[in-house]
Amino acid sequence: MNIEDRDPAPVVPDEPESRSSAVQASDEAAATPGKPGKKQKKHLPVWQETILLLGVALVLAIVIKALFIQAFYIPSESMEPGLVKNDRILVEKPSYWLGGTPQRGDVVVFDDPGGWLDAEESAGPTSGVGKLLAKVGLYPTGGHLVKRVIGVAGDTIKCCDDQGRLLVNGQPLNEKDYAKLDGQDCYGPMVDDCTKNWTIGPIPAGHLFVMGDNRSHSADSSAHMCKPDETDCTRNPYVDVDDVVGKVFTLLWPRDRFTFLHRPDTFADVPDPS
Repeated sequence: MNIEDRDPAPVVPDEPESRSSAVQASDEAAATPGKPGKKQKKHLPVWQETILLLGVALVLAIVIKALFIQAFYIPSESMEPGLVKNDRILVEKPSYWLGGTPQRGDVVVFDDPGGWLDAEESAGPTSGVGKLLAKVGLYPTGGHLVKRVIGVAGDTIKCCDDQGRLLVNGQPLNEKDYAKLDGQDCYGPMVDDCTKNWTIGPIPAGHLFVMGDNRSHSADSSAHMCKPDETDCTRNPYVDVDDVVGKVFTLLWPRDRFTFLHRPDTFADVPDPS
């Protein structure tokens, strides 16, 4: 018998795919395009995502305030003309990490050394919203002052030369670009209205002598130092370095006066204390 005479093998038709299986596979493919067999993860409701994002933002704000940058405002006219009452400023903290200390000419924010502020100035925000914003650095807290560092540990400061300038370790300061005089003849009038010269120092280790740029209206170190004719004076004119929050680096608001603050060049000429 020739091979052509043999009966062909019966053709077995393909077994039809069950309807349920086809529907299931189709649903899975639709659920996750390109990844058959895996279901797409469900998203959180919008309100839950909003709460989560706010929580993350709050934690980041607290960390940034504690370690890097904090917002403050200028509470008085003592830093005019550069910083005006109610100006918003930013203070950065890393400059004084790892042994770094404030330098002459820096504008710094610091805790009240003791008795420099009255009860109202030390109180800070009273509303619930203000207290919450203060905790994350978006609202100024009470009990702080902002001044310019004039002298550091070991320095001797004298007022004044024949041009009314302060001398630090014998070097006169040219402060006309940033300091303000209100009808006074010297840059250190808070002690005795420029009627007599005065000298203070050497400044103790770990301390600073600070002054406001508005020299006639600033409750600063010169306003709290003992006058030459006082015999029983116990006032403290110095700021402890450990009480310094950080260095002011930006005038943030009002927007039209936004600027970065820099250390005046005149302080570069001051020699180290002998």
